Amino acid sequence: MSISATQVKELRDKTGVGFMECKEALAASSGDIEGAVEYLRKRGLKRAESRSARTTEQGVIGSYIHSNARIGVLVEVRCETDFVARNEEFQALCRDLSMQVAAMKPLAVRREEVDPAVVARERDIFTEEVKAQGKPESVAAKIVEGKLDKFYSEVCLLEQASIRDSSQTVDALVKAAVAKMGENLQVKRFVRFELGEE
Repeated sequence: MSISATQVKELRDKTGVGFMECKEALAASSGDIEGAVEYLRKRGLKRAESRSARTTEQGVIGSYIHSNARIGVLVEVRCETDFVARNEEFQALCRDLSMQVAAMKPLAVRREEVDPAVVARERDIFTEEVKAQGKPESVAAKIVEGKLDKFYSEVCLLEQASIRDSSQTVDALVKAAVAKMGENLQVKRFVRFELGEE
């Protein structure tokens, strides 16, 4: 099948991926733009995983102050090169992450960083809830783990649904940015201030 330059340009405009990769994706999807986008996303996520071991010593501190000046957020996002750190898309990602923290109040970036005492308290609460429902032991343990996964999806930044696109997690958006920018990106830490909070 012949792939036109117009199709390649449309796909490039939509994804920001290079010419040859767009052409390859269109060929693999028989000229279907949406199929090509899906093809690139799958390849991009595989590439993102392979980049995750590379060191990140550059980056920026993204910030957001809410319009009422009562909430402020700082987020440290690292990348491999200063070139990417100055890139507008990287800066936009940092701002989006800052807004996510402001809006969704996560406790940690990833589940391993959640305070073990908080996890133990939640596990106890979920266990008591399940016991009160009279569930058998074998089922109860699975229900508790499911509830803990839901808890993590609410309090861990990377597991939260994005405020920009609720069909994706923040982690998926970061991985898409890794695929697009061609570098390892790491959300290292954040701090959220709310007026009057201790």
